[in-house]
Amino acid sequence: MELLSSAIQWFTKRRMHQIDHFKQYPVDVQQQLFNDLLSTAKNTEFGKKYGFSDIKSLEDYHQNVPISTYEDLYPYIERMMNGEQNILWPTKISEFSKSSGTTNARSKFIPVSKEALEDCHYKAGKDLLTIYMNNHASTMVMFGKSLGIGGTYQNHNFNSGTISGDVSAIIMKNLPFWAEFMRAPELEVALMDEWESKIEKIADTTIDKNITNIAGVPTWTLVLFERILEKTGKNTLIEVWPNLEVFFHGAVAFGPYRETFKKLIGKDDMSFMDVYNASEGFFGIQDTTNNDELLLLLDYGVFYEFIPTEELENDHPNVVQLADVEIGKNYALLITTNAGLWRYMIGDTVRFTSKYPYRIKISGRTKHFINAFGEEVVIENAEEAIKSASLATNAEVRNFTAAPVYLESGKKGGHEWAIEFKYPPNDRALFIRTLDDKLREVNSDYDAKRHKDLALIAPKVHFLERKAFYNWMKSRGKLGGQNKVPRLANHRKYIDSLLASIEIL
Repeated sequence: MELLSSAIQWFTKRRMHQIDHFKQYPVDVQQQLFNDLLSTAKNTEFGKKYGFSDIKSLEDYHQNVPISTYEDLYPYIERMMNGEQNILWPTKISEFSKSSGTTNARSKFIPVSKEALEDCHYKAGKDLLTIYMNNHASTMVMFGKSLGIGGTYQNHNFNSGTISGDVSAIIMKNLPFWAEFMRAPELEVALMDEWESKIEKIADTTIDKNITNIAGVPTWTLVLFERILEKTGKNTLIEVWPNLEVFFHGAVAFGPYRETFKKLIGKDDMSFMDVYNASEGFFGIQDTTNNDELLLLLDYGVFYEFIPTEELENDHPNVVQLADVEIGKNYALLITTNAGLWRYMIGDTVRFTSKYPYRIKISGRTKHFINAFGEEVVIENAEEAIKSASLATNAEVRNFTAAPVYLESGKKGGHEWAIEFKYPPNDRALFIRTLDDKLREVNSDYDAKRHKDLALIAPKVHFLERKAFYNWMKSRGKLGGQNKVPRLANHRKYIDSLLASIEIL
């Protein structure tokens, strides 16, 4: 154990030095990465088409290479899935991360190169542990197993040599053999297709393991936790896994789930670490213990650009570089990656909380907001309001979604919420009032529209039965960690489908 501990300390110190380097020289690190990406891909079909060899500056890059959406890049990706190579990236790509496509009904297939696996996804896993151990000197997290639910992994019908799956499954499938000794459950269980059977099998095969850390999406991890407690008859997870230390969470905001997790785990000093990851890459890690801001990861094979959200509707939006971002302002994220995504609009919006080092908070999605009346409510606003309303009424929220109620003749518009609780509010009217008041506090546009019910009336809230969202997602074939409940939508497709599927309490 002494030898292992020494090796871990050596690696941790070495990597923390590298992290400190990009924190101290962020612009230089990104510039070098930008140069390397273009140089590597200059002889690809995409690189030749857009003259990568002639690009000498960021200004040249902006002029030569257009901003891309998934739809823009899909013709190239489709050819790659059919086996063609050297299209967007020079090294062979045969694996594609399947995204649930929350901004539209169609799944997205994101190319995964060996460079992206090594220099982004795997590096993130190592950095999670590195940063955690740097912040917790007495940790024993490495002397047990990590539990991850995993996704699905299968041959795709595009081509016999093409594999698609959730990004978590692709990561697990390609892990080195020694890493398998440090995680649970076994690979064949983690990659099972059928979600409910997988939960049962994970519960059965991990109950007796020494689990010290867990990584996953809060919504789906809760399902596993509750099933394990049902099977064991225990009251808390710490009775099942006494050495459990930390939960690494991402994909959805953790605020609405924190109290539920604390009660289920039953450990006062349990650590929670937020991450910002996606099918396209790994972008941020919570690197301090005193706030939930995310350190922007600058040496991960991802070059960043930013579009102010007020520019999104412009045909030629102003694009801001890292050195020029403003603290407190919302930006849509543009990424250029070592898997061949060029000036790709990922669909997320972020807000910078500091520079040197660059830290961010995820503020929403470019297509997940409500702005039917000029109120511009983003996910961050909604989550703050849900948290305040829950605290005011001793409630615990499991899931929620919201949508506009459009203007009709003789009626004013508003917002309609569907909320599922683990513990319902002790005062529904107070919950609704606090939700509305907090939204008015954090969003001046919403407040202006609500003034004297000028354009928006008070929100309508449906209090849903337990498992309503789970059953709805199941009916849509959307169970699993890569599938997220759409929090906000500027249309009524999600909320109408949900309300039609359940009994409203």
